[in-house]
Amino acid sequence: AGVPKGEALGWGKFRIDKVCQFRVKRDVKHILAAFHLFTKYAYPADELMPLSCKGRVRGQEPNRGDIDDSLGKFSLTLIDTLDTLVVLNKLDEFEDAVRKAVKDVRLDNDVVVSVFETNIRVLGGLLGGHIMADLLRQRGQRMEWYRDELLHMAIELGHRLIPAFNTTSGLPYPKVNLRHGILKPQSRTGTESDTCTACAGTMILEFAALSRLSGQPVFEEHARKALDVLWERRQKGSDLVGTVINIHNGEWVRRDSGVGAGIDSYYEYLMKAYILLGDSVFLERFNVHYSAIMKYISQPPLLLNVHMHNPTVSVRSWMDSLLAFFPGLQVLRGDLKPAIETHEMLYQVTKQHKFLPEAFTTEFRVHWGQHLLRPEFAESTYYLYKATGDPYYLRVGQSIVEKLNTYARVPCGFAAVQDVRTGTHEDRMDSFFLAEMFKYLYLLFSDKSHVPIDIDDYIFTTEAHLLPVSLSTTKAPCPANNTGTVPVPPEDDLFSHSCPSTETLFPNNPTFAKTIRDGYKYLTGVGQEHKGVLRVKLVAEVSQTAEEEVVPHVVQLISPPFLGRMVLTAGPAKFGADLTKQEHGVKGSIVKASPYTACGPVDNAVEIKGRIALALRGDCMFAVKARWLQQAGAIGVIFIDHHEGSNSDETPLFQMVGDGDSNEDITLPLVFLFSREGALLTAALEEHHNVDVVLLPKERQLGRGERMEQAITLLFHKTEKPVSVNIKLRLMEHGEVEEGMVTSPSLELVMEKEEEGEKLGGKQSQQQDCSQTSQDDRTSTCSADSKAKRIQAKCPICGSLFESE
Repeated sequence: AGVPKGEALGWGKFRIDKVCQFRVKRDVKHILAAFHLFTKYAYPADELMPLSCKGRVRGQEPNRGDIDDSLGKFSLTLIDTLDTLVVLNKLDEFEDAVRKAVKDVRLDNDVVVSVFETNIRVLGGLLGGHIMADLLRQRGQRMEWYRDELLHMAIELGHRLIPAFNTTSGLPYPKVNLRHGILKPQSRTGTESDTCTACAGTMILEFAALSRLSGQPVFEEHARKALDVLWERRQKGSDLVGTVINIHNGEWVRRDSGVGAGIDSYYEYLMKAYILLGDSVFLERFNVHYSAIMKYISQPPLLLNVHMHNPTVSVRSWMDSLLAFFPGLQVLRGDLKPAIETHEMLYQVTKQHKFLPEAFTTEFRVHWGQHLLRPEFAESTYYLYKATGDPYYLRVGQSIVEKLNTYARVPCGFAAVQDVRTGTHEDRMDSFFLAEMFKYLYLLFSDKSHVPIDIDDYIFTTEAHLLPVSLSTTKAPCPANNTGTVPVPPEDDLFSHSCPSTETLFPNNPTFAKTIRDGYKYLTGVGQEHKGVLRVKLVAEVSQTAEEEVVPHVVQLISPPFLGRMVLTAGPAKFGADLTKQEHGVKGSIVKASPYTACGPVDNAVEIKGRIALALRGDCMFAVKARWLQQAGAIGVIFIDHHEGSNSDETPLFQMVGDGDSNEDITLPLVFLFSREGALLTAALEEHHNVDVVLLPKERQLGRGERMEQAITLLFHKTEKPVSVNIKLRLMEHGEVEEGMVTSPSLELVMEKEEEGEKLGGKQSQQQDCSQTSQDDRTSTCSADSKAKRIQAKCPICGSLFESE
């Protein structure tokens, strides 16, 4: 695209415009230092705790629920980052890291791990590291001592994961004990009945590569069988799949369907399995699913969740950040227009909130404020730049780098953001930050000639590990790994069986991507600039809408020695009993559920019956936990956040949501405590054993001693919901309102901006611009030199005057 090149800091060249060239060089250098901080402060632990400047070792830190299932005491971050070091041309560091892995890493630890996470991070990391080490050895540059040790470790790990597939359906258990497998008493796992679609459908790349490299077909056989089951269990009418499936009978547990959390990499692996293995059945299945996605889920620029059996029904009003990978997958598919649209929407959300929140509404407000330094948006940015060559995507990458350094960088690394609204940090730096974010940002800005491998010869796994696309030709398919074919969908198009060509996509039209983006440039209202002359008449149609409010609840300790003096702020739930309709709340003694996550049958049902149960967030949906505890006889549930350090002072309250299906069967009251408040409650229980609490809305907490006027306010206004004004602005010709084009209540705002240098005419103009309403509704005039310009209007609903600067 004729973009100037600039020499980088010892690791390649940037193709980026001169305005941001030097700053990005400096900022990426800071990110590159994060690996050295891990080796300095955390190795051989699984992860770096960037606020504590130490390693996270499972069992030595407070339990975080299912998050810790990624940690297996196998130096996770080291293994996950191996092939990234080669891409970054850090060959000395790579050789040293391989020696460390061979010498120190054990894979037979007595620990229960996630099958999905261990496959994509550890098995994928070992395979990517082996492929890079073997390549360097063949070149004779280094690694002459290497004797396929990483491959042997990968084979060992593969055999330790295989027991998870011991189900009647062929779908894997979600967890496995690295030493004892499943089902054995000492394994402490094997009782699970459900797994996510992505968890079962994201094995084929790593397992097939392991089979091809080792000559042992068992791995690829199991991965293919799991994909066969998911394909057969799709909803035949819509060709969509659900989010959670029963691993024993293949029945869907959660029937909401999208492209984000719970499903994402299932679709990704169908497409990439075709690229890696050359088996057209995977592409044909992907094309069937993709047609359904574009028909029901894609509503550019949005990607919504729908009910798989009734796909015209949207099941939620928010999107999760994991769907940010999808534009990159659409690039591989050759469908550039929706990829550009969705990516631009995501970019506008990052402009508004600094990062992608873990979930955000269709109006681009924060739904879940956490940001875990996820790389999916950077991944799609990289793919779009590769496809278009448009320097715009370099500037998007620049913004990612700058925000990481400004808002996530801490002295010992990069810390996850607990809430994008407050900027508070978590003591957490997941391995994917080094394994993926590093890789995609480096490749986005580096010149191809300065990467020691030809990146086009490799396919990225979902964890960005590198597998050679030559695998299908250099390694013969394993016997018995034949998968039945499916009919090609009738919508078969130019790219159904070929990789997209940029010449086909952009025939003599370098502005193609910009033309698409411009329609979404100010989607969230951020970044607009007004220059020059502006004379526009705005007519606002005003409608009255009820805005959902999060009503604060409390957990109040009422037994001695507390006697109501300890009051913990809690969040409500959108399902279960409504505490605002119970005059005196719900009282009872508290008891911890066993298991604490309450994702299965409750072991201490006798203790819980008639009491309020405590359960830890994580591992499964709130609704699942509530059903198990209700079945055990609990009269209420207090959920406690598993994110360390979260608290109601710094993190906005939210309402717990159900699982997408009907939750009318859940009739007990539910509240949510952040980590700090939950720690106070559990500490009280450990010290005093018998602790009674009352769950109720905050405004009704005991012992407040409200004055009469406060009591009257609560009595007459407790059921009122706040009202917001929804203003829709349209550009209209002069006189259109008078002709009756707008019949609903409306506000007419006339805004004028004069030519640069032109003075406002006359004292009268100054007085009109400066008019403001005093307390007695009389209009006074501000001084002529006041810089504040105000617009005064009258609300057609309530009749009140309001002002706008």
